[in-house]
Formats: sequence, C-alpha cells, structure tokens
Amino acid sequence: MEITAGGRLEIRITPADVGKRVSVRRVEREVGGALAFTDAVGVLTSWNTGVLTITRKTGESVRIAESTLVAGKVVPAAPARRRGPAASFEELARACARSWPPLETEPLGEWTLRAAGGFTRRANSVLPLGDPGMPLDDALARVTSWYAHRGLPAYVQAATGAAGTQEMLCAELEARGWVREVSAEVRTGGLAALADTDDATASAAAGVRLTRTPDEDWLDRYGRVGDPQTARRVLTAGPSVWFAAIPGRAIGRLVVDGRWAGFAAVEVDPAHRRQGLATAVMAALAGRALEEGASAAWLQVETANTGARALYDRMGFAPHHSYHHYRRAAL
Repeated sequence: MEITAGGRLEIRITPADVGKRVSVRRVEREVGGALAFTDAVGVLTSWNTGVLTITRKTGESVRIAESTLVAGKVVPAAPARRRGPAASFEELARACARSWPPLETEPLGEWTLRAAGGFTRRANSVLPLGDPGMPLDDALARVTSWYAHRGLPAYVQAATGAAGTQEMLCAELEARGWVREVSAEVRTGGLAALADTDDATASAAAGVRLTRTPDEDWLDRYGRVGDPQTARRVLTAGPSVWFAAIPGRAIGRLVVDGRWAGFAAVEVDPAHRRQGLATAVMAALAGRALEEGASAAWLQVETANTGARALYDRMGFAPHHSYHHYRRAAL
C-alpha cells in the first residue's frame, strides 16, 4: 500500500489507470468496533459508477465500492520468472493454438473462431488475440451466431496473468453473464532436463513406443474422443506430432514447433500410477523433440488437477499464464 512519510494510507489511483496492475486496500467490516481491511492485487479492468473491478491472475473478478477504498497504487508488472524459457504471451499462445488445431477457422478482426465438431473446448472456442474490429457486444453476437450455426455452444478462451487486455476481456465477459467453466495453467520449462540419462533409461526400461499416429489403444486410454475420425484429425494435425505409449499403462502426445515442444494428453492408468510412467513417457518424447531441434517445453494442466500440477512442479515447469473457457450463458 502507499503510505506517506507521516504513516497515512493514500489512494493514488484514478479511473485513468484502468488496464494497469494495481494494489488496493478497502474497509471490509467492523469487528468489535475495530476496522478490518482486505487487500486485492490485479489488473484494474473497470471503474464505473463508483465501483472498481479488479481481475486477479486466477481470472477471478473482485468488485470494490469506491467509498470503501483506503489505499491504492499502481504496481509494476509481476517480475520475470527465473525458471523456464522466456516467452511472450502471444508467442506461447500461438504455439499452443498450432499444437491443437481445429478443423475450421474464420477470422473476426484479430480474433480467430475455431470449430472441430465439438472435440475439446480448445478446438471449439474463440482465440481472441487482439481487436475483433468491432464493438465487443457486436463481436460476441457474431461469435454466438457462428457457433449456433454449427450446432455448438459459444466459447471464448481468454487468459489471465499475461496481458492487461486479456484480463479486461475476462472481466467484460463475466459482466455480460458468460460462465467460466474450465481454467488451466500454461507452464514452461527446460527441455533437456526432461530427457536426461536416468529418465531416458527409465523410458527404455518401460518400453515406451513412439509413433506418428495414435492406435486404438492410445485413443481408448485418452478417453475423451467422441467421434474417432474427428479426434484423429485434430490430434494428428500440427507441425510435427508424436504419440507415446506404454501399452496398457500410459500415453502422451508431443508437438514440436520450432524451439517449442508441447506436451499433452499424458495419461497413466490408475492401477499403474506412482511408478514413474508419466516421467518415462515425457522423457522419451523430450528426447525426440531435442533430435528435431527444440529447446524449450510447455504444457497445459487444469487448475483442478492437483496431482498433475505437483508432478510438473517436480519436473521444473513454472506457470507462465492461465487461460479460461467462458461459455455463453443460456438465454
């Protein structure tokens, strides 16, 4: 908080600071005659009619009455992370999108409308990297119509912890009643460490097989297939795609795209967990990515998947940003 030399708290933000990262303190309630305070840090996404909206990096929006503010200031962007390769939000977001391509796309200004017969939200949601070229309400109406024409629910994939405009979009969607259904972290890490000698030996001992296409056993283990033909078309598309399998026990998918190696669909049979099979699968895929010239790794993990997040912590993957799928609420 901003404190003067005399020890007083001050409010040093105004509506002109919308879009900036701020830290505020507000009076929350009185307990036994004493004042209680609550702090909030995030992007100031709106300040209208006496109410501030701050969007935290988790995607949560906090509404604060201006009359309850006791302190506030603009704060620097979050410091650069020491782990993992440096990458801008847009570079990584585009690499993630190329790794999981839809069957159909259409531009809407700088947004991209994506559809793949309903196979996964990632391939059936809007990627809003920029300006749609029209007022937001008009753009969302176009989005809703486009997906309805294909018999699909309308989803927008928006990010937090990456760029102020994305966080403002999250707040605008929530203000219009769009529902946040799923959130995931995008994490980055070094690639070479995943393919070190010990893990490579474990991969060989586990009998990891690498192929260019998924077989029926792989699809069965993945489980979220729906129409197999559509799933295969999405899963096998991308710059350079590899599938790993330990028959009957574990699977994984890799997309090599320039310097990036993207890992996905790492699944282990519940009866064989905590045996190092996920590490073995990723080591085998990492070795192939290094052979193709990649140097950095990324993956996506749902925030609710605490077990996978703990595993990726141990592997050295650090959070880069989060993304959220917002669904158009039923009218």
